[in-house]
Amino acid sequence: MRLILFAVLAALTAGPSLAAPAKPAPAKPAPPNAAFDARDPAAVAAVLDSTGAKAERAKSAGGRVALKVVTPGGGFGAQFANCDAKGKACAGVAFSTGFGQRGPTLAHINLFNRTQFACRGFLAEDGQPTVMYSTLLTARMSSDDMKQHLGIWQGCLSAFAEFARDPVGFLASTS
Repeated sequence: MRLILFAVLAALTAGPSLAAPAKPAPAKPAPPNAAFDARDPAAVAAVLDSTGAKAERAKSAGGRVALKVVTPGGGFGAQFANCDAKGKACAGVAFSTGFGQRGPTLAHINLFNRTQFACRGFLAEDGQPTVMYSTLLTARMSSDDMKQHLGIWQGCLSAFAEFARDPVGFLASTS
């Protein structure tokens, strides 16, 4: 018993040569791409273009910049808000589109919104069901971060399209 105790004490006091090898320090995250600024509508348009969409500036005025985006699956708008005088350094962006069918009522839209985390539906002034996803923008966001937001937006489009086709069926499936 004494021999075992002595061996354990010797191992503990021997120093790092008998200890388990040290784990390497975690790699520092790569700095954000200095060429990409999510607050710049032109940079977001370039990300959209890289995904197969075609984004073009539709208008800008009063701290807002609007993009018209066309994809193989349809089109949508991107509205940047609280931009500087040059139409850059925007504080946020909202992606939105309307759906032609007029099936959902306001009560349906309210129930849809209760089932969703990121998407918001509403009835436009003309009664057209519309879906929107918005996010705040920072200089620290990378193009990969923006692609994640675009992925969330695609999920919103898919969910709302299903909802707009059959509001009652969609809502029954989420209960």
